[in-house]
Amino acid sequence: MIESGRLALSLESVSISEVMIECQAMIEPQAQKRGIRMTFPQRSFDNFVKVDRTRFKQVLINLLSNAIKYNRTDGTVVVACATIAPERIRISVTDTGVGLSAEKQAQMFQSFNRLGQEAGAEEGTGIGLVVTKRLVELMGGEIGVESTIGVGSVFWIELTAAASPQSVTGITESTPVVQVHVHNDVPLRTLLYVEDNQANLKLVEQLIARRPDMRLLSAADGHLGVEIARAFLPEVILMDINLPGISGIEAMQILHKDPLTAHIPVVALSANAIPHDIAKGLKAGFFRYLTKPIKVHEFLHTLDEALEFAKHSDQPVQIQ
Repeated sequence: MIESGRLALSLESVSISEVMIECQAMIEPQAQKRGIRMTFPQRSFDNFVKVDRTRFKQVLINLLSNAIKYNRTDGTVVVACATIAPERIRISVTDTGVGLSAEKQAQMFQSFNRLGQEAGAEEGTGIGLVVTKRLVELMGGEIGVESTIGVGSVFWIELTAAASPQSVTGITESTPVVQVHVHNDVPLRTLLYVEDNQANLKLVEQLIARRPDMRLLSAADGHLGVEIARAFLPEVILMDINLPGISGIEAMQILHKDPLTAHIPVVALSANAIPHDIAKGLKAGFFRYLTKPIKVHEFLHTLDEALEFAKHSDQPVQIQ
């Protein structure tokens, strides 16, 4: 699809921090199995890049996976971000593997070339980095590698910086969205939205972007949602019902059974809007049940209720 020019990309302003959090949740179990310690950028580095969110995530996962796969036992992987020019951001992945010679570095992005790893224990085809390079270039970026034998390698990508998305589109309700002012010493509160529909996710992203006291994490399926909830303990979880893999109800029940996440209020947001569905969801244990399309005033009021509940509650949500 890439080579034929049929790969569709949707370039938009994407938070590096949010995508890093999702990648970290996906890749850390692989690192832990090998005893490899991973370090990610501080969450304060919340710059934006102009990319296709899905392809950007694929690029990072490929680089992180390789850094783990070809590392030494008990090694390290360090992910770093830096603004290297007014409109350019570099993301680097540094490993403590065996390193690569200058000759192998020159062959790094050739199709089906595994640089002598064909007989090794790690499976692969040799096209991962080729696809990664092409995706980066299609998004207007560059990719490169620096390596030292016996020390390790640094794979880096450079992407175009973007402004934070501010405008709220797709909202027909006339209720104004009030800008919230917070002091610097007030900690950010976290909302996790488990949703596989990008249009719905984008709308909630735009609403939360108007709340400087909050940050938004997202997951595209129930299993990943549970993982991110356990890793980052958000104050509130917004859950779609019809998700790939396990349903939103199943994901919510897993969270309620886990002592680590049982106290977090989970709000349903679903297109299943008939009274029977709403009653079923509330009986299953959702804190509130909202229906699509989103009603802005109701959504913000429910979010405030859930945040207030979270502030005063360290007990599991009671399932009726």
